[in-house]
Amino acid sequence: MELNDLEQQRAEKIRRLEEAGVPAYPHRSYRTHTTQEAVAAFTPTEATGEAAPEVTVAGRIVSMRLMGKLAFAHIEDATGRLQLFIRRDVTGDDAFALFRRTVDLGDFVEAAGAMTRTRTGEVSLQLQSWRMLAKAITPLPIPKEYEDEAGNTVRYSAFADVEERYRQRYADLAVNREVRRIFRIRSRIISALRMWLDDNDYLEVETPVLQPIYGGAAARPFTTYHNQLKQDLYLRISFELYLKRLLVGMYERVYEIGRDFRNEGVSYKHNPEFTQLEFYCAYTDLYGIMSTVEQLIAYSAERALGTTILTYGPHEIDLAPPWRRSTLRDVILEGTGIDYTNFPDAKALRTEMRDRGYSAAGDATWGHLVDNLLGEVEPTLVQPTFIHDYPVEISPLAKQKPDDPTHVERFELFIGGMEMGNAFTELNDPFEQEERFLQQGREYEAGNKEAQPLDEDYLRAMKYGMPPNGGFGLGIDRLAMLFTDSHSIREVLLYPHLRSRDG
Repeated sequence: MELNDLEQQRAEKIRRLEEAGVPAYPHRSYRTHTTQEAVAAFTPTEATGEAAPEVTVAGRIVSMRLMGKLAFAHIEDATGRLQLFIRRDVTGDDAFALFRRTVDLGDFVEAAGAMTRTRTGEVSLQLQSWRMLAKAITPLPIPKEYEDEAGNTVRYSAFADVEERYRQRYADLAVNREVRRIFRIRSRIISALRMWLDDNDYLEVETPVLQPIYGGAAARPFTTYHNQLKQDLYLRISFELYLKRLLVGMYERVYEIGRDFRNEGVSYKHNPEFTQLEFYCAYTDLYGIMSTVEQLIAYSAERALGTTILTYGPHEIDLAPPWRRSTLRDVILEGTGIDYTNFPDAKALRTEMRDRGYSAAGDATWGHLVDNLLGEVEPTLVQPTFIHDYPVEISPLAKQKPDDPTHVERFELFIGGMEMGNAFTELNDPFEQEERFLQQGREYEAGNKEAQPLDEDYLRAMKYGMPPNGGFGLGIDRLAMLFTDSHSIREVLLYPHLRSRDG
């Protein structure tokens, strides 16, 4: 292991510990209290005059001040920080000297002693003994802080290169409490989603990650190869087709929370590997799913944040139901001035878009041009909004509208100027589904590499009878962005995909 000069100096302190008979990496800790439990145990004894409790805490040293025969340090664990008050006449000369000569910022230590309050009023642990738990060889990056004119603490990242925060997420978490808060909220979001679904009789299931035929979304897959089976397999792009097979098998409400993989571009709201919730419910449609989604996300906000009102950028967003509902046609007409229903083919719509200053690819289908127009409007959809009624050619798994066969019963959910989820009144006619698959195949041959392949086993399942149903897919990463006021998906992924350093 190659060490730089500073790391070599720290490694030398391991030798000093060993000479004193103190292991730098002992097998276990004997912590009795977290830092906050230690403070909580001390507070009532102050009021009654009882003897201060003796505790053993453990954590990382995050500050240190040496003052002759005294030293002050702060130790931090998952619950907070606690000051260590270190006096040579209490610890003894050897333990005090060893602390001064071997402990650095970033080290994990165990500290035992009695709780007290210092002259400055800070609740502290008066250290009687200590042990090294893990010597930090590489110094942690130190964030910079200052107070602005309003007295607010402004904190700069410790990393000059922001990408290094993502590459070394372990160090980012170690020095940034705000980053740790983001991922606690993300965890609470997932727990809340699961809790609401479980309480409403949805069954959590697991479906294959490796699939012989990918489907359920418009995306390119990642391809792999199974050596034993001598078969190409695909990382799933969606759970949809496997979950809906379960409706055939007489489950009425099913869901899955897990990872999907799409071989597509990276942006502030796209990552090739992402977390998705999908659920399907028999005997309902997209209108029933709208009501379910409102309740589910509002509940998740209450559980994760304690409120349905949140701030995202400059906007205050209210997640309390009911939410706005609008047709795709009306939203696009309002936002762009184009009524796409007046342009029945791709050539006519492409011309109109270009005349109004919007980009329109020469090989895009009519449906994809409509979807591009929605992309122009998307940033304006800040408050929760269900956009429904989509062109059939970009919704191959949804039922057509009874009064308009060119559109399907589909909605997308937008909050904070981002698409959050997608839902259908699901197609359950196997003959219509087969024709949709065949049309997707023709699109693939014409150059649309995101078109869905024909899945004969899914058609076989449908022929046994699938009840009418509605389904919804939610991007959990984007919901975490919304709940934490994060404006890049990388901020809410512990390990986002990054280019190689040489790339």
